[in-house]
Amino acid sequence: MKEVRISVADVRPRDYYQDIIESCKNMDSVRTAVVHPVRPEVIEAVLDATREKLIIPVLIGPKERIAAAAREAKTDIGAWELIDVEHSHAAAAKAAELAATGKVGAIMKGALHTDELLGAIVPSASGLRTARRISHAFVMSVPSYHKALIVTDAAINIAPDLSVKADIAQNAINLWRTLFDHDRKPKVALLAAVETVNPKMQATIDAAALCKMAERGQITDGILDGPLAFDNAISSAAAKEKGIVSDVAGDADILVVPEIESGNILAKQLTFLGGADAAGIVLGARVPVILTSRADNLRARLMSCALAVKLADARRKGKIK
Repeated sequence: MKEVRISVADVRPRDYYQDIIESCKNMDSVRTAVVHPVRPEVIEAVLDATREKLIIPVLIGPKERIAAAAREAKTDIGAWELIDVEHSHAAAAKAAELAATGKVGAIMKGALHTDELLGAIVPSASGLRTARRISHAFVMSVPSYHKALIVTDAAINIAPDLSVKADIAQNAINLWRTLFDHDRKPKVALLAAVETVNPKMQATIDAAALCKMAERGQITDGILDGPLAFDNAISSAAAKEKGIVSDVAGDADILVVPEIESGNILAKQLTFLGGADAAGIVLGARVPVILTSRADNLRARLMSCALAVKLADARRKGKIK
């Protein structure tokens, strides 16, 4: 078979991240609960986002540890609201309470495990659940791809079944339409190892069912196709070589992965080997949840905060539920 490769040259026609960050200048800063910011890099991330007028921080955690982190970061936090609680678990619970009562419009992960933070958000008792499953999305700027790319879910849902995948897809579609273009529907590639339905491979069956769900209006505002192997989803040459006729193949806006391992590996491979930026956000709750990593650069940290601003604005205006 003829080998198909895509160029590693930077083919991006524009800086999508900067476009989105700039578009937030006409929106209100989001009052944001920063959970357990006891490391200097978290304080630095908050400072960067505050300078860009993306967020208004409410620091939640042990007062003395936060103060020590601020000193190490050489940052004056005197003008920021600080809520003193004993430990990270209490900080997560307080952030969820503030979000549920409308006192903050977003939550930002600090120096605690994602599971601990989500443990305060996911239960129905938190008051933050919506009709859909909570999921995670990376908005990626990949040098070798011709447009912005959303990868989901690479951080929360471990082995999603069909109904969860439907929510993951819908959450990502809503995010894409909030960020980019309300006049067209995003192209959603449902990934598997192969591009044909194989009864022995559940991911291919789920992909086919999701396409039928979209046809029946159970998933809206997106163009779905799958199963598609990764090469067919992002390379028109690879799709053509396989004889795939599809509006999505080679031009995907959103990649829905089969399970968390493949999604996490894909996102990190694009970041660390492909030079991509990856901004993470949690979707499906009543407020956006900003997930940043110590490995994130400044652009990715600011972009994650900008995603929260855009989502919070869309929710206020009733554009998403």
